[in-house]
Amino acid sequence: MAHARPRVVIIGAGFAGIHCARRLKKAQVDVTLIDRSTSHVFQPLLYQCATGLLSEGAISSPIRHLTRRHRNLDVVLGEAADIDVDAREVVVDRLDLSTFRVPYDYLVVGAGMRTAYRGNDRFARFAPGMKTLDDAHVIRRKIMTAFEMAETIDDPEEQSAWLTFAVAGGGPTGVELAGQIRELATRALEREYDSIDPSRARVLLLHGGDRVLPSFDEHLSSSAQKALDKLGVETVLGVHVTGVGDDFVETTRKSDKHKEIYPARTTLWTTGVEAVPFAATLARALGVEQDRSGRIPVTDDMSVPGHPEVFVCGDMMAYDNLPGVAEVAMQSGHHAGRVIADEVAGKANRAPFKYRDLGTAAYIARRHAVVQSGRLHMRGLPGWLAWGVIHIAFLAGARNRMGTVMNWSATLLTGSRRERAIIYGDTETARTPYGHWER
Repeated sequence: MAHARPRVVIIGAGFAGIHCARRLKKAQVDVTLIDRSTSHVFQPLLYQCATGLLSEGAISSPIRHLTRRHRNLDVVLGEAADIDVDAREVVVDRLDLSTFRVPYDYLVVGAGMRTAYRGNDRFARFAPGMKTLDDAHVIRRKIMTAFEMAETIDDPEEQSAWLTFAVAGGGPTGVELAGQIRELATRALEREYDSIDPSRARVLLLHGGDRVLPSFDEHLSSSAQKALDKLGVETVLGVHVTGVGDDFVETTRKSDKHKEIYPARTTLWTTGVEAVPFAATLARALGVEQDRSGRIPVTDDMSVPGHPEVFVCGDMMAYDNLPGVAEVAMQSGHHAGRVIADEVAGKANRAPFKYRDLGTAAYIARRHAVVQSGRLHMRGLPGWLAWGVIHIAFLAGARNRMGTVMNWSATLLTGSRRERAIIYGDTETARTPYGHWER
């Protein structure tokens, strides 16, 4: 028997997936939302979770809670593994690796991107990226462990290596992360250790371009650089990271291929992203070619050429050279939901997607951020205030907004950071019951 209403399957509960689901809330469809996590994460603030300023709860909301009033929607915890285009079914892996199939009439894919190591996947072991809550927890553990290790070491050179933090990539994420590590060291931790002076922590920002924040106007980039210099971040421009190990990071200068090795126990990777593996699976099934970053081309209604029932939104889509930012994901997901809702309601023509650029922003340091929206450029304190308003406005849930404002206010007043809990050892140790560790 034919299903009573069109079935819409949304893969990914990021910005694209959530905004698509919201647009379909009152449509005459049945929606299944599939994600490999139980929570929707506000990725622009992951670096604040990683550096102890915000908790994971402040920047994430349970998917089931966000969609609890969507009477036409079911939430499925699992990872999309394959797609049967002829049968119109998505194959989903459960947590125990068993599989099941979810049928669809319309498919919306917003599975996002992952950290790209550009052929140097071996670096991932020593230099984690930052795309998920798990990544933020790993980075927080590395940062806090570095200070704790330095506290117990007498050898000056080894202690210096533990207090050296290298951040690869001078885009918004790298700049924000480098600035927050210095602020953590110079403000929150400065009086909390006996044997070390946390303010001595060396933060290296390694970038291949000739200026940080290359996507921003040159004047804003220059302002950001001055703020980083004042904060004590050492910016090294015109270099590629060509080696990473447990206790070092190697750079190669682009101009003369000169190599430099820095003793550093903590290296963090923010240099780029690539499509998740499911994008290749989807591309093969649909018979389309991915671009260099693995993204999938779409038409002006966000559907895949030759497959009007399949939509790709957010970071995974390749359309009109749009950047992989939150606002693009929100608007493209909403548009895909609109096209589906209109078509189900009987409208014949699909509306083309029109992106409204609301600007970009980057937090540099306490009371200093840069904001760029068309001809409007803001920096310093005005930029910082605008940055805060923008991020609070887009956080999901009133509770998260109020909690984040309170946390930011407490940090401004006291300089402390309370969200610094880490597990003992590594993630494998954390999953082992007490008393059963191998010694």
